[in-house]
Amino acid sequence: MRARAERRAVRSRDRRRIAFLDPDLTIGRTGITVREARAGMFAGSEIPTDLQRQWIQGTGPATKPHSTLEKSIRNVAYALLSGADGWMFDGEDALGQVETMSLDNQRNLRLAIARDESFLKVAEQVADEMNAWAKSFFGRTIIDDWQKQLDFTTIIFRARGLHLDDRHIKAADGSGFSASIADLAMYVVHNHAALRGRGRSIVVYLPKIQTAEEAALWNDLITALEQHIGLAVGTIKAYVLVEQLEASHQLMEIRAALAPHFVGFNTGRWDYINSVSDAMAWDPSFVNPNIDAITMTYGYMRNYEDRVRRAVNTPDQNGRFALWQGGMEPNIPVGSPQGVDTAMKRAVAGGEREQQAGASGKWVAHWKMVHIVRPVWEKAGQDNQLGRQFAPLGYEQADADALLQLEQTPRTIRGARDLLSVALQYGNAFAQGFQAAALKPADFFGNDDVLYLMEDMATGEIRLSILWEWLHKGATLTDDDASLNVKAGEPFTPELFARLLEQEYDKLLKASDRDVHDDSKKTTLPIAREIVARYVAEPGKAPWYIDLLNLNLNNHDLAEAKRRIDLYFEAFRKDGTRITKNLDLK
Repeated sequence: MRARAERRAVRSRDRRRIAFLDPDLTIGRTGITVREARAGMFAGSEIPTDLQRQWIQGTGPATKPHSTLEKSIRNVAYALLSGADGWMFDGEDALGQVETMSLDNQRNLRLAIARDESFLKVAEQVADEMNAWAKSFFGRTIIDDWQKQLDFTTIIFRARGLHLDDRHIKAADGSGFSASIADLAMYVVHNHAALRGRGRSIVVYLPKIQTAEEAALWNDLITALEQHIGLAVGTIKAYVLVEQLEASHQLMEIRAALAPHFVGFNTGRWDYINSVSDAMAWDPSFVNPNIDAITMTYGYMRNYEDRVRRAVNTPDQNGRFALWQGGMEPNIPVGSPQGVDTAMKRAVAGGEREQQAGASGKWVAHWKMVHIVRPVWEKAGQDNQLGRQFAPLGYEQADADALLQLEQTPRTIRGARDLLSVALQYGNAFAQGFQAAALKPADFFGNDDVLYLMEDMATGEIRLSILWEWLHKGATLTDDDASLNVKAGEPFTPELFARLLEQEYDKLLKASDRDVHDDSKKTTLPIAREIVARYVAEPGKAPWYIDLLNLNLNNHDLAEAKRRIDLYFEAFRKDGTRITKNLDLK
């Protein structure tokens, strides 16, 4: 993490954009040169049978906050009975970290994979509930034989990123201990025998990788774990989420660094936008528009997706390709008939666009979306799109510039309200243990034509990044706004931000318990407001919103929260240090 911080500081100091690597460099922790990696001169992994068709991968944690085993393990039952081709059980952005949730997540997966009686009893009940919903929505059931259905979905686990410390383990000297190591070791050690006994692959998703050298570190961790428990090197398979601008400059290098384990890339949206904003924080001319304008067809996002599909379809030395798993569908089919119909048509259209672009599948954030989006790939009929022909990757300045291409789209007070409202709600939900939460801007509470979207940590990150960007770069607003008497062409000022913060916070205080839990309004919501206000106002942009949220988990005292926020920014201003350890762990 020191290397990450140093690269970030140098880019800011020297006003330098991220660039492609020198072809003659050797990738750290490997013997492979950049030139060799780009040419496919490495032996990549075969795609195992249970990953050949991954039309729909669901995502979500295996547990719930403040819940008994019987209630929390229902999450696993919904996932494995959903009909998804794969399910990424999340240990990172969507998993709450209050109390023992990261451990509960591992426990529930272990019980479910082992087909423990405690899980099977719940699964039978959940199957009946899912069929009842399907009858009302589709006019048919979706589960014929619940026990057989449990074996349909490939189980995948996402470990926490290298930037995070575990909340329950610390090093002997009192410093934090890597959450990546804790998650990877616990999942694989507890479940490899049961998975392999049923002929299933051990599959992980690796998040927040910025460089090929970081990918090589992951490769070393996975290889050491395989050797420790007696597995052949390459047994564990790994997808990489492309969530960082720097990673999109090193895609073939990342493939090569993880070669014996690598099976594919996933194209994320929220985290990637956040990484672009963070990487360009130093440049006053780089200002993002409203968040809803930055879709996967917007400027730099379109070009990033195109690089990913070219990278996976570049053959290695054995002629092997890798998978491209498309991005997240965050909609949930709950709302008014008109709202649901509109949102589901939009979801299907998004799936069709990705399938036609070359994706072998995509993600959905809720089990109810599986049978809505999966027919897009069923109709296409191909298990995957491995080896589809695209132009080779380029490494010229124009290719790098394309990864930062802005387009003329709105930047409005309405957009700022949406950014701020959801960021506040997410910070509050996080502190309550709901690291994945169904949210929408407060102005749409009670309007069932506007659906809730399933949001996770990336949601908060990008919203605060863009607000910071608009404030500190004096972003020009594109439209008039009568609510604040703002005219098009005026800048986004500290005074505007303060007024918006007061107004949007007041809406949340007055909201019903359905949208903002009443028991949070005097506990975690004020702390969420303090974190949002401090993050956005701080002259030096903090790299991660989650740092400030993690520091205040299980803390409901505003004065103590302010002290911890001060502590964080004092350390960060001094030398770029991020405080990531659990301050309450004795």
